[in-house]
Amino acid sequence: MKRLPLVLLCVGAAACAESSRLPEGADTGVQPVLAAPVETPIPTVKVAPAKGWPAGEKPVAAPGWSVEALATGLQHPRWLYVLPNGDVLVAETSAPERPEDGKGVKGFFMKQFMKRAGSAVPSANRISLLRGGVRHAFLEGLSSPFGMALVGNDFYVANTDAVLRFPYREGETSVAKVGEKVADLPGGPLNHHWTKNLLASRDGRHLYVTVGSNSNIAENGLDKEERRAAILELDAKTGATRVFASGLRNPNGLAYEPETGALWTVVNERDELGSDLVPDYLTSVRENGFYGWPWSYFGRHVDARVQPARPDLVEKAIVPDYALGAHVAPLGLAFAHGGAFVGNHGSWNRRPPSGYNVVFVPFSGGRPQGKPQVVLSGFLDAHGKARGRPVGVAVDRSGAILVADDVGNTVWRLTRGPAVAYR
Repeated sequence: MKRLPLVLLCVGAAACAESSRLPEGADTGVQPVLAAPVETPIPTVKVAPAKGWPAGEKPVAAPGWSVEALATGLQHPRWLYVLPNGDVLVAETSAPERPEDGKGVKGFFMKQFMKRAGSAVPSANRISLLRGGVRHAFLEGLSSPFGMALVGNDFYVANTDAVLRFPYREGETSVAKVGEKVADLPGGPLNHHWTKNLLASRDGRHLYVTVGSNSNIAENGLDKEERRAAILELDAKTGATRVFASGLRNPNGLAYEPETGALWTVVNERDELGSDLVPDYLTSVRENGFYGWPWSYFGRHVDARVQPARPDLVEKAIVPDYALGAHVAPLGLAFAHGGAFVGNHGSWNRRPPSGYNVVFVPFSGGRPQGKPQVVLSGFLDAHGKARGRPVGVAVDRSGAILVADDVGNTVWRLTRGPAVAYR
């Protein structure tokens, strides 16, 4: 194992030849430029080693914005939920044990890359509650929790393998009762994309649940992809589930666009086609809609690596509404201030790196417009090390944007104008 750094260096050097050739921002917007696929013997790898924030440092807010820490010293905070009374819930979580994920030479190296990126840390399996500068253990003993939703007095949590329901009373800082299982979710020993987000329907009768794929392009077999690469609709009363939309490689953030009420999501697209492919995206979600994965991307652009081909499904593939850029890894999504805020976790397989920021996508008439605008940056230092990585975003009761930073172990609070103390 002492030879590992040298091996990683060799792999990195072999993958250095390939890099982005598009002008900056060309792969974003309503009509992105889609480069030609680039396949190399060794896929492009450029991992930003996790460093954390030096004392006194913080991200850089765009002009007209200010940022301050809402909470520090958290344990890998990934997801956020704001309760009606203003309390902020934080899912402190990481991947569960996945003995089948990471097998073989490629899997071995992927594990090493994720360790360097700060993703391979033990899961706290906890949801913490933030109120007035004080942190409380709201729920503990969970299983890689992620999505959260409150419907009346029912509080739902999406563990990596099931949706649980807990009783909630406003003002309580902890939940003592054991959760009731509402429905199982795809998990298992492979569980490649382990995060499961959820959003309640407007009437509270259903929950929409994101489930990522078990692979990059179904290389583990389509039998491993049942109810994956999809958004599921779950009946909150009976626990019955159905596929609401499919062909979404790894959907994460879910939110309703306020003008039209339409459901939107952000999606991490496939890898190993070069630094300029494939753009991750933001899109409205159509019931029974199919978005291409694994057979095609961004509509009907065929991925020739996937066999057998399915031209019938490619013909049905919906073009996403808006490209966020190749490999930016969008996770968080929240609508406010006339558009969508997206937390881009950042690339591990692109030269130069992309993402590592929070962007704002302006909307007009319920549709995205123009190019994404960076509102929070500085997560990479001058040496390419990650001081932080944005994940979930949420809007607090004052309209401030909250950002979970899993490498920085911090929740940031982004406000318009001068910094305002949180109460």
